[in-house]
Amino acid sequence: MNYKLQIFLIGVGCAFITSTRAQGSFNSCSAAFVGNKMVVNEYSTKGQCRLLATAKGELSVQTVDLSPTESKAVDKIDFKVAIRDKATGTLTMYSGETFRQVPVQQVLTKCKEGDHIVLLTVDNRYALPHNEIVVQ
Repeated sequence: MNYKLQIFLIGVGCAFITSTRAQGSFNSCSAAFVGNKMVVNEYSTKGQCRLLATAKGELSVQTVDLSPTESKAVDKIDFKVAIRDKATGTLTMYSGETFRQVPVQQVLTKCKEGDHIVLLTVDNRYALPHNEIVVQ
């Protein structure tokens, strides 16, 4: 299946979920961003999130407007951050704080190459399918 068709189908799926579950769980699509750039390389089932250990900017989770030609950030949402250790698989909270944005450099100081930054939404209205970012 080609990339544009996958984006379109995910967008249609998100729109369908939103229209059929006005007050239900996971009815808005969201994605991780550093600055204004979406972290996932493609918003599809094949999408991967990777981030250089030297990355700079504000890490946020935002609702997204998906179309076959682009994925656009709409609104920042609340999230928490954890780190999955590469060697042991142990998941540790980065902070007990809830964020709308956090300097990614601060999170990266707690990470080693191969660790995963795990983003957790705090409201079940938001689907965040690409919630683990591999640190390179």
